[in-house]
Amino acid sequence: MAAFVEVARQGSLSGAARVLGLTPSAVSRIIGRIEARLGVRLMVRTTRSLRLTAEGQSYVHAACRILADIAETESAIADQASPRGKVRLSMASAHGRMSIVPLLGEFTARYPGIALDLDLSDEVADIIGGRADVAVRFGPLADSALTVRRLGETGRTVIASPAYLKRHGTPRRPADLINHNCLDFSFRRIEPGWPFREDGRDYILPVSGNMVANNGETLVQLARDGLGITRVGNFHIEDELANGRLVPLLEEFNPQDREAIHAVFIGGANMPARVRVLVDFLAEKLRPA
Repeated sequence: MAAFVEVARQGSLSGAARVLGLTPSAVSRIIGRIEARLGVRLMVRTTRSLRLTAEGQSYVHAACRILADIAETESAIADQASPRGKVRLSMASAHGRMSIVPLLGEFTARYPGIALDLDLSDEVADIIGGRADVAVRFGPLADSALTVRRLGETGRTVIASPAYLKRHGTPRRPADLINHNCLDFSFRRIEPGWPFREDGRDYILPVSGNMVANNGETLVQLARDGLGITRVGNFHIEDELANGRLVPLLEEFNPQDREAIHAVFIGGANMPARVRVLVDFLAEKLRPA
């Protein structure tokens, strides 16, 4: 079939023979066997020219489609054994820098055929729109056609600097936050406000302040500089809490909510192996010990 397509492409047996690394007579015998099996003439050959019959035109179109399908199938099978290609990975700035980026050397050593395109931002990347192949996201997820795999979880804590609390006082109950400058994320969240548990009741408290930011690292820096109170993931603030640069607030009202960490991607039977192995790797490395 490949020989027949090459003859049609080259317009001669000798031209096809050169491309295929065969003799013209060998190519001629291949064409003859196809015609004998089908019982129709596919090519009209003279010493000076070669043209396809109507049946030959139909056969070459079908042959091109079949050969393309075979090539795609073989490529997919080979990709399963040795994934290759580019994967665009979107992740939250601080979590990506501290928890994911240090793992990627091991990933690329394990899968040298995969190139990673990294996007570190707390804004939500549009996977369906083609902005990313895999996104690592925190918290509740909106309903969508995307596939989700749980990677782990983290807690969140309300924090401020000792300098801020010295100037403005320490809130004793969640309602006291109305009198404080609360620094929050700028992007839209599924649950706006900060969650608390008081008198056995869980609720979301709206907060406000004079600054918002699109990533947790900036909010931690603003709080460390004494500009307000914020609530961020615990992975942001372990060192700051240990050395006293930030202090936890309202812990008796902390619902101890665990914010889930998920990998989000387009799944299904046609998911590329390079995406699958990256998600498997992240699940392996980030799952709780």
